[in-house]
Amino acid sequence: MTEMIHSVRRIRDLKDMLYQSTELYGEKAAFHPRDAEDRYYDISYNRFREEVDALGTYLLEKGYGSKFIAVLGENRYEWCLTYMAVVCGTGVIVPIDKELSREEIKNLLIRSESSLLITSSKYLKMANELKKEIPSLDLVVSMDNTQTSENPILGDLISEGKKLLEQGKKEYVDAFIDRDALSILLYTSGTTDLAKGVMLSHRNICSNIMSVRSVIPIYSSDKLVSILPLHHTYECTCGFLLLIYSGASIAFNEGLKHIAKNMKEVKPTVALLVPLILESLYKKVVEGASRKFISKIMFRVLSPLSFFFSDKLGINIGKKIFAKVHNNLGGNLRLIISGAAGIDPEVSKGLRSIGFKILQGYGLTECSPIATVNREDNFIDSSIGLAIPYVDVKITDAGEDGIGEILIRGENVMLGYYKNREATEAVLKKEWLYTGDLGYMDKNGFFFISGRKKNVIVTKNGKNIFPEEVESYINKSKYILESMVWGKYETNMQENYVHATLVPDIEAINERFMLQTTSEQDIEHLIEEEIREVNSLLPLYKKIKSYTIQYEELEKTTTKKIKRYVNKD
Repeated sequence: MTEMIHSVRRIRDLKDMLYQSTELYGEKAAFHPRDAEDRYYDISYNRFREEVDALGTYLLEKGYGSKFIAVLGENRYEWCLTYMAVVCGTGVIVPIDKELSREEIKNLLIRSESSLLITSSKYLKMANELKKEIPSLDLVVSMDNTQTSENPILGDLISEGKKLLEQGKKEYVDAFIDRDALSILLYTSGTTDLAKGVMLSHRNICSNIMSVRSVIPIYSSDKLVSILPLHHTYECTCGFLLLIYSGASIAFNEGLKHIAKNMKEVKPTVALLVPLILESLYKKVVEGASRKFISKIMFRVLSPLSFFFSDKLGINIGKKIFAKVHNNLGGNLRLIISGAAGIDPEVSKGLRSIGFKILQGYGLTECSPIATVNREDNFIDSSIGLAIPYVDVKITDAGEDGIGEILIRGENVMLGYYKNREATEAVLKKEWLYTGDLGYMDKNGFFFISGRKKNVIVTKNGKNIFPEEVESYINKSKYILESMVWGKYETNMQENYVHATLVPDIEAINERFMLQTTSEQDIEHLIEEEIREVNSLLPLYKKIKSYTIQYEELEKTTTKKIKRYVNKD
């Protein structure tokens, strides 16, 4: 079992965690929201606990003690408040992805049998319409001070809860938490299949918080800008609950277009990001250096020098050499955690060479979510890291190449899928979670992802082709924005062959031809050359036999994973 690096304090459940953090950090800022004038202000740990207790007391008083309560909205303080108020003594919280279509949101509210929906003003009109269509949904609460008689306001519910507490209503505050009961119902993003409801308990989440904190240091002095959607377990556990456990502070991003602006304002020390954002950042750094000859020379010379001092001597001179890049992200970033998808090792190594410390991890919603992560002083850029303490990870049914399915066991593993015994029994076997991910482990215990079991293309000769591997070659082309590789079946040959859906990078192509608009014919010829180059690097059985070009980006989940089951042409 992996050893703990940092000491942790024990927590029994999320209410215990909140109460402990309040005792430890009191008037320290837990959140940095914005007021009506767009100015940051502080919400202390004391105030957060008071408002959690007040809202929870109100909900319990109104009969929601065992009900499913949905939350829908942007990353904001009220979202976090709703989540904690529900899990710390009332019903089951159901975080809903705000990017879903109206029908998908309706479907999840029906499937979860949610009785109450707390949402922001942006989604209020839709929520009120859905309330009339969903029998189980009897109340919609607005996070904002809206001027409608139809919806109670969250702030008023908190005020009413405070009055109930003053009157001696202590049932919520004194409520016993069953840490093994269903408390959080999270619907998976469904990149290869329809979304399933993952049932998580306090034990699941709390064990993951302690395990992650034992190998990744998060301090009470840390600040984070919450960028990734909070309904996703990665951001909720690691960008919200882990920060509250550690006494750190959380601000909220206004949208992907405002990341740089918000980070300059908040000056965070820790960032949770997905590879798409990091790869975009690195691409801008490299392209910026390439436009000027002197900058290009400086980048080529100073990047390896910075990496040598950082990696070999432990001195981060990259932060000084590439100060402008660091300042664009607030200037104080000491740690970036990358997750939700695999990052190009060249990108993580490149960002480290200019002074950023990046740790890649791996997990699933079903694991609360973290299972493996690299360490600050023990990492491999191409690896998803080592198993975290108190979590067992192994490879089963490995082939001659050592690649097999990744299995996970530990207190962080889910209770099962909501009202779906068949799906549960397919992945939970004798305490082990069968992840559906394929990978291998090296002699030092580092794990490496090869691809998804469902995505593997099997040739008639029995060879396995991992689409993700072929995509990694394609995506190195500066003229291809993104790609998705999958197996097409050729009836005449009775054979699966490699097909790719390609999205060209029009901006890069226009720059290549020094035109404002490039003809489709020229684009097709250029893409053909790029695929020919990719194929020259691949063995015969992995070569791309056919491809299609599309000009719209591939449909993705909110954590920027390609939805493979909807993108096949």
